[in-house]
Amino acid sequence: MEFTRKANIHYLDPELLKSAAVSVQGFTTRHEGVSRAPYNSLNLGLNTFDSPHSVQGNRSLLARSFGAKAEKFVMVNQCHGSDILVIDEPNPDYAHFQKIDCDGIITNQPRVMIAVGVADCVPLLLLDPVKRVAAALHAGWKGSAANIAAKGVESLVKLFGSDRSRILAAIGPAIGPCCYEVDKTVCDAFSASGVEWAEVSSEAGAGKWQLDLARVNLLQLLDAGLESGNIESAGKCVSCDHDRFFSYRRDGGETGRQAGFIMLN
Repeated sequence: MEFTRKANIHYLDPELLKSAAVSVQGFTTRHEGVSRAPYNSLNLGLNTFDSPHSVQGNRSLLARSFGAKAEKFVMVNQCHGSDILVIDEPNPDYAHFQKIDCDGIITNQPRVMIAVGVADCVPLLLLDPVKRVAAALHAGWKGSAANIAAKGVESLVKLFGSDRSRILAAIGPAIGPCCYEVDKTVCDAFSASGVEWAEVSSEAGAGKWQLDLARVNLLQLLDAGLESGNIESAGKCVSCDHDRFFSYRRDGGETGRQAGFIMLN
């Protein structure tokens, strides 16, 4: 997964999804938008104190850079859960979806760009190039403990008839274990959900662990039946890379949101 540029957008383009040639997709950086500090510059999150006009301008810029209409750019009101919105027919008003509380979007509609905003959490993209259906999922620790990755896969299989062996997945940049210290509350939540805690964390002192959230989601995708060769991970820590990415923890909560996005051709 390498950095590239499309029109004015600097982003990471997953090679697996790109090679399927049925969609455009990527993980944005913080560059090339209109927001001012500390949200400079491509802040895509309305759940910040940034100007809503700047955020909408950034969203429009992202959509137009890939040939989408701004009114067909869809983000939801993320709430750190595991509910997923399904868009399986044309809609006269895509803007109203941003008021829906959920943490994932699935669509089989062409030319509708779906996206999730992140500033430490894991952005996941799923694609079935045969059934032509795509998903964008927001996996924070709560969503990951609730196995939103597997729920996304199951939705593709049950609702659209996807074959697990054909589903492609991209795991975007997120806070790495180097910078993500968690406590017993998080440990207990993952242990209760069946995650082998020792496989995804390392001790960092009494009641503290360094959590590898991207690895959690990788293992959950494998458990959901995806083939290892069909999963690509960015392997980049957003907290370490201040120049390219926003990070909620690093920036003390006052920061923007990058996005994982995908649109079927």
